[in-house]
Amino acid sequence: MPIVAQSTETTDWVSRFADEVIEESERRAPGKPVVVASGLSPSGPIHLGNLREVMTPHLVADEIRRRGHQVRHLISWDDYDRYRKVPAGIAGVDASWAEHIGKPLTSVPAPEGSSYANWAEHFKAAMVESLAELGVEFDGISQTAQYTSGVYREQILHAIKHRGDIDAILGQYRTKKAPAKKQQQKAVDEAELEAAEGSGAAGEDDGSSTAAGYFPYKPYCGNCEKDLTTVTSYDDDSTELTYACTACGFSETVRLNEFNRGKLVWKVDWPMRWAYEGVIFEPSGVDHSSPGSSFQVGGQIVGIFGGQQPIGPMYAFVGISGMAKMSSSRGGVPTPADALKIMEPQLLRWLYARRRPNQSFKVAFDQEIQRLYDEWDRLDAKVADGSVLPADAAAHARAVGTAAGDLTRTALPLPYRTLASVADITAGHEDQALRILSELDPEQPLTSLDEARPRYDKAEAWINTHVPADQRTIVRDEADAELLKSLDEASQQSLRLLLDGLAEHWSLDGLTHLVYGVPKVQAGFSADATPKELPPEIKTAQRSFFALLYHLLVGRDTGPRLPTLLLAVGQERVRALLGE
Repeated sequence: MPIVAQSTETTDWVSRFADEVIEESERRAPGKPVVVASGLSPSGPIHLGNLREVMTPHLVADEIRRRGHQVRHLISWDDYDRYRKVPAGIAGVDASWAEHIGKPLTSVPAPEGSSYANWAEHFKAAMVESLAELGVEFDGISQTAQYTSGVYREQILHAIKHRGDIDAILGQYRTKKAPAKKQQQKAVDEAELEAAEGSGAAGEDDGSSTAAGYFPYKPYCGNCEKDLTTVTSYDDDSTELTYACTACGFSETVRLNEFNRGKLVWKVDWPMRWAYEGVIFEPSGVDHSSPGSSFQVGGQIVGIFGGQQPIGPMYAFVGISGMAKMSSSRGGVPTPADALKIMEPQLLRWLYARRRPNQSFKVAFDQEIQRLYDEWDRLDAKVADGSVLPADAAAHARAVGTAAGDLTRTALPLPYRTLASVADITAGHEDQALRILSELDPEQPLTSLDEARPRYDKAEAWINTHVPADQRTIVRDEADAELLKSLDEASQQSLRLLLDGLAEHWSLDGLTHLVYGVPKVQAGFSADATPKELPPEIKTAQRSFFALLYHLLVGRDTGPRLPTLLLAVGQERVRALLGE
């Protein structure tokens, strides 16, 4: 049996929402499990912006579980949505896929080379795997399965019976002019809009007026499987419906009380599901929350189905540093799987937990990831020594585990930037990496790379996939004799001071003290002197000394942190390259 984590009740945003959701659930459905929900469209790569749709209710659901309540986190896979466009940049997918536009996602072939049955399953699988690594517990619901098995038949007939009422609600917004757009801090993320399209939000499909009047339901064609259909007649008593397909010319008459090849339009489908599942909490993106959008209109339509609108905070977009702006139409969309290749799940959970839903943030794929890891390690240390602030402690607790227990973590979490430097310098040679890492801390030597995993593997993946070749570190094969010969007396003295102290200071902390101390000693100060005790020109002297070492070791004026670089190169080779 897993050890149930203690509640992290405090003043953080997760706890406040948990309070509200528990109270609302007891009012609406006393004695029943609390229901929170997410919706994801597997219309292409499910990216890190979409992950906020899952992590926001996950964190709230997990806090509710920690308090001993039963809770269900539903993820509706919108795999019965139409295939809207051919995403760019997906291997095995070209313009020929356009022939499938209009079909349900589950009727579109998977990209070439995939082992999955269809397009939706291919993109769903990667997300399911990532959610497992992140510790996200959920109940998945395939909307293809729900619609094609007739689960929603009564809801469909009810919506059509009340189509006049639905049309009247929608009409309130059709006649209003859209408000002038306010200047936004950031442009709307195209990928978020496309993800919304996959679930009907972009374009805000609310049905259309046909020969049969307003109709909130779209049949998929019985011949070509596309939704380019128009309802030409409908009989309320018999539920007899006739439609014609504008794509292939096919027409047929069916009885809707036994027909399962179609779906409610998005603005009706979403509130129908709120009522059907009894959803208490479901967030929505900025694009869903504007006046007349699906979340606001759904708040009125849900009453037609006898339900209530969920508590629904708006969540802000998630940005990326180090990769192009997220856009599934342009390809190269960073997904949770991409992030988990270069960072541990705890760090990724923390990024979503520490910011309120309406606060934007960035996931780093560039050098910023090293700073984020430094910040995370400092937080870890504060938690360990008891100096952490309550809200920070709550975010940390939500990052490292769930109500079911802690996530697997690195046994000896060495600094990410150090691991990245070692992986860079050793270029995949694990024996060399172990040698260097074992010398970092003589009092707690690393005896196996496994102790540094998975963090070491994540740092190595980052180096190999996100650091440009011209920024990789290549140690010189032999000393730069010309540069060494040209050095003035002061530079030669600085190298001698460093070489004389190498053996005594051969550890990460020792070498840090040594390389920063050499310019201090040269200027007549103690190597232990603090910045407050030193004149400003010492910093200039340090920078010049560091640049000299980089040129002599790697042939340029910057590189990995010098203490790590020196350990990586090894004493014997350092001495040779520095002219001893």
